[in-house]
Amino acid sequence: MNNFFYVLNGKKIKRFLFVFAAALFAAGVIYVEKENITVFSEENNASAIYSVSTDKKVIALTFDISWGDTRAEPILQVLKEKDVKKSTFFLSSPWSKNHPEIVKAIQQQGFEIGSHGHKHVNYSELDDEEIKRQITTAHSILTDLTGKSPNLLRLPNGDFDKRVLKIANNLGYKVIQWDTDSQDWMNKGVENIVNRVVSKAHPGDIVLLHASDSVKQTHEALPIIIDELRKKGYEFVTVSDLLQEAGVKGTQVRDQAWIQEQINIAAGM
Repeated sequence: MNNFFYVLNGKKIKRFLFVFAAALFAAGVIYVEKENITVFSEENNASAIYSVSTDKKVIALTFDISWGDTRAEPILQVLKEKDVKKSTFFLSSPWSKNHPEIVKAIQQQGFEIGSHGHKHVNYSELDDEEIKRQITTAHSILTDLTGKSPNLLRLPNGDFDKRVLKIANNLGYKVIQWDTDSQDWMNKGVENIVNRVVSKAHPGDIVLLHASDSVKQTHEALPIIIDELRKKGYEFVTVSDLLQEAGVKGTQVRDQAWIQEQINIAAGM
C-alpha cells in the first residue's frame, strides 16, 4: 500500500515538473518571439489602450451596453444629477437599433459613443473576414443612428488577438480596454463595486462599468463612486479626452491563443 502511495505521488510530482518545464519552455519561446506576438506597438499602431500616462487627475468612466432597457436610463439619471458631463458609452449595434431613444438620450447628455461591435461573441475565434464584417456592420448602424462615425471600439467580452487589433486599426478604430474593472456585472454588492473602483482609480485611468440589464447595483454604486473620486480631486472626461493627454501607456498585450498553443506543444498535448 505504501509503495503504491509513493508511486502515485511520484507520478503526480513527475507530471507537475513536466508541466512546469513546459510552461518555462513556452515562456522562453514567448520571450524569444516577443517581437512577433507583442501587439502593443508604437510602430504599427495596432494597440489596445488600457489607460494614458498623465499626472493630471483625469479619469474616464465607461459603460458597456449590449442588452436590456431597464438599467441605462437610471444610470443616465445619476450622471445628470451628479453633473457628470463627460463619459463614454460603448454600444452594441443590435441593442442600439432596438433602443434608438436611449441612444438619443445618451447623445443629448453630451456623452461620447463608441462601438461595442455587432454580435456579442469573441472576435478572436472568428476568421478575418468575419471580424471585419462584425466591425463594419456595427459601424454602419451606429453611424446611421447617431449621425457620427465612431472611432473607438471595445470588443465584446474584452476579447481580442493581434489579428483583431490589426483589422480594427485598418478600419480606423482604436481598441479601448480598461485598467480598473468594477466587476459590477458580478453583482457582488454596492460596497464591493465602490471599493474596487475607488481603491484602484489613478490618473489617466479607464474604468469599466456596465449599463446592461445584467447589472443590478451599478446605478446605486455610481453616485458614491462619483462623490468619492471627486473628493480625491478627479475630473471626469471621455476616452477621447484621455487620448489627447500624454502618450499612451503601453501594457504589453499578447495573443493568448498563441501562448496556449505553445504551452500545449511544449507539454506534448
